Amino acid sequence: MNSSIESMALDVSDQEMLLFQQLFKHYIGLYLPFSKKALLCSRLSRRLGELGLRDLREYYALISAPQEEMERQRAIDLITTNETYFFREQKHFDALRDDILPEMFSRQELKIWSAASATGEEAFSIAMLLDDCRAHHPWSIYASDISQRVLTFARRALYPMVRGEHIPKSYLSRYCLCGTGEYEGHFLIDQRIRKRVSFEQRNLLDLPTDMDTRFDIVFLRNVIIYFDFPTKVEVIQSVVRKIRPGGWLIVGHSESLHGMPLELEMYAPSIYRRPL
Repeated sequence: MNSSIESMALDVSDQEMLLFQQLFKHYIGLYLPFSKKALLCSRLSRRLGELGLRDLREYYALISAPQEEMERQRAIDLITTNETYFFREQKHFDALRDDILPEMFSRQELKIWSAASATGEEAFSIAMLLDDCRAHHPWSIYASDISQRVLTFARRALYPMVRGEHIPKSYLSRYCLCGTGEYEGHFLIDQRIRKRVSFEQRNLLDLPTDMDTRFDIVFLRNVIIYFDFPTKVEVIQSVVRKIRPGGWLIVGHSESLHGMPLELEMYAPSIYRRPL
């Protein structure tokens, strides 16, 4: 069954692709171009086999039904890309340590949002740096993602050793516990910083009204590249409303906010500040 399903990668019609394109755009803002037909099939083929479905049209009929929220979330988990690693785009962490944190030294409590946290590497990288640079001042990190699957992974805070190759050696020895026995070849993030990071599911297209926390710094990296321009503007505007005046927004190096009507001032490429 699985082998025949997988062979559909070359047989997805434009009409079928359009159905999935519209569904993911509606629920999570993801723009899935027609060039991603092979990706769609490779990500969903095994699930179709598990459910005994014949083709993608049957699966679309299933996940588009309003009552099938759990299976729709399963599809979202499968299709969204979650590639990340510790201390990705190091210049952002350098700027956080050298420029942003010293300016906020006197703040009573620092609140940071990792808004597309995937499997947690970004949030825990920030946590290591904060504990190092701000050990005697209160801080907390709120981490969110659309995918329940990656959030479950992140909450475990257990990573294969190879994932830690970009962690500074001093941080690796201070904040990462080497696994033994069945966990050999893995490391666990130390409880001391793990307890200051909370993970919740959030849809950037539909942030809850009761999420009234104003953040000092928001990391929104390598996610808006998957949205079309109007959706990018909608998401960024929504996120900026969660940043306190004088707070910071950090986006991915490959992402541009050029031409967007935003209450932001560029501090450096991919680093912005909300005016006081």
